Order: sequence, then structure tokens, then C-alpha cells
Amino acid sequence: MPALEENKLREHLASGGLSSLYVVYGEEKYLVKRVAGRIMKRAAGEAFPEFNRNEFTNSATVDEISDAVEALPFFAEHKCVSVADFDLDEKGGAEGEKVFQLLENLPETTTLVFWYPTLEWEGKSSAKWKKFLKAAEKSGFTLCCRRRDAADLKRLLRKEAEKNGCILSQENAGRMIEYAGNDLKALLNEIAKLCAYAGTGEITREMIEELVSKTTETTVFLMANALIAGNYEKAYLLLDTLFYQNEEPVAILAALSSLYVDMYRVKAALGSGLTSGAPGSYGEYKGKEFRLRNAEKNGRGLPPKVLRESLFLLLETDLKLKGSRLDARIVLEELVAKLLVMAKNGKGSL
Repeated sequence: MPALEENKLREHLASGGLSSLYVVYGEEKYLVKRVAGRIMKRAAGEAFPEFNRNEFTNSATVDEISDAVEALPFFAEHKCVSVADFDLDEKGGAEGEKVFQLLENLPETTTLVFWYPTLEWEGKSSAKWKKFLKAAEKSGFTLCCRRRDAADLKRLLRKEAEKNGCILSQENAGRMIEYAGNDLKALLNEIAKLCAYAGTGEITREMIEELVSKTTETTVFLMANALIAGNYEKAYLLLDTLFYQNEEPVAILAALSSLYVDMYRVKAALGSGLTSGAPGSYGEYKGKEFRLRNAEKNGRGLPPKVLRESLFLLLETDLKLKGSRLDARIVLEELVAKLLVMAKNGKGSL
């Protein structure tokens, strides 16, 4: 059977065409849980759920799962067996082969659901995983819950606001995504918080600025803005916020470095007669094109030489953090001071 599209699931389940097997995976864990839960509820039915719904985790053996699959439903026509985060990479050769044997001999009275609420699938392109998905599609359906793109997320946020009697503009929906990231669960939590605060009426930019939890990348982005603008007070305040949130110093430096890399790439592209979006053809900017737009805006006042020197300074700091016993906070505070001076001198040389 082919891979099942997420938007076809409701129709598929309503038609009564329940399959013996589903594999639900993907980056968007909120949707993985919701989709898998819908399938499991439909497959287990209402009668005697304590008998007709068996739940396993990765710690279960294939023999235990097989026994549950082969057992008949209790006073019902159908039962469901679910396995969360079954990791093929952890299974030995014999155990792994048992999985494929199980998939080939599934009874019609049981629906087996492999679902991945926490295990990441990024990079799982090994022959073993490909074989697993291929075998699953022969016996049932696979369903991949991908990250929503920015346009879909904006529509969803505005719709959620409308449901709660609030108004969210397209621009402010985009601002929420830039601040909170593209994780659907996090965004739904943020819109619920904003609607509760606003009551009814418009959700304003001021509300978003004050209430929306910002990702590490967003806070570092604001810190970079402050560095470029020469606002030392705000730059240090934001660095203090990151430490207060117990962010890893290496992660803070990595996020800051990526912003300076973005600015340098855009500056180089513009200097070559290309557009600011040109780095999107070789960088990891899919769904994050706003990074290049921000880089063009932020790097406008900095010469390429200053950006190059800043990158060398970031590299030097990275080596200090990873190769010395110096206090990480002092190292990053020193970096902020040097970047502030560098930005100020660079603008003065234009």
C-alpha cells in the first residue's frame, strides 16, 4: 500500500478501511502523537480497552509484541497493539529479522501501530530503516508527519486565534514563528497563552514581544542586533538572560556564529552581483528564508573585512570554550565586548 497522506487519514478511517499495520513517524512530534492516537482509538474500539489495547515501548521484545498481536480481541471484532519508539538500530540481527517476519503475518483482527513520539528520524536513511518502511508499506500504511511550512503555520495560528475570539494579523503570526520556532506544539501553547491574555480582540505586537517565549536562536538574534547597533547594555542583558535560562555556552556561541555566517554569505553574494537570497541555494535555509533577509538588513552597515574578523574572533572563542578551563561566562562576555568594539569601528570606517 502507498504512503498515507496526513490530510487523507480522516477519510481513510471513516471509510472503515482499517489496515493491519501503520507506521507513524516524522519531525513534527505533536502531529505524530495526535495521528497515532486517532488510529489507536479507532482500532481498539470502545469495548474492554484494557484487553483490546496493548501498549509497548522500545524495551519490549519482538516475541512479546508478536504474542499480543496474535491474541484474539476480547468480546470485540478488533484490537490494537501499539509500539512507541521501536528502534531498529538497537536491535540485534535475529531480533531485527523477527520484525520483518511479524509484518508478513499480521492477523486481520489486530492493528499494529509503530509510532515515534520522541525518536528522531533525521538521518535514519540506513538500509535497515528503508527495508522496514518498504515492508510496512506492503503490509499496511506509513504516514510521515513533516514540519509545516511558514505559510501553513501562519494560517493555523490565525485560525486558532479566531476560534478563541481573537484577531492575529499575518505579520504578527510570522513574528510568533520567528520568536518561538516552527514546532507546532510550542506555537499552539503560545497562541493559547496570548488568547488567554488578550481575552477578545486583537493580539498586538506588544503582547507578542512581552509574552511569547523566545528560542535560543531568537534571543541570540536579538543579541546580535544589539551588538551591531552598539547597544552594549541590551547585548549584555540578553546574554544574561541566556545564562539565566541555563543555555549551554557552546549552543549560544553556535547560534551567534550562524548569524555572522549568514551576514557574511549575504554580503559576499551582493558583492558578486547576486541577490541576498542566493545563499539559499547551498545553505540550510529551506523554510528559514527570513534569516537571509535579516542578514541583509543587519549586515548592511558592516564591511566584509569586519565580518571576516568577527568570524575569526568567533572561531577563537569556540576553541577557548572547548579547549580551556576558562569560565564560559567570562569567555562569552569578552567576546561580546570585542564584537561591540569591532562593529563600532567598522561602521566608523565606512
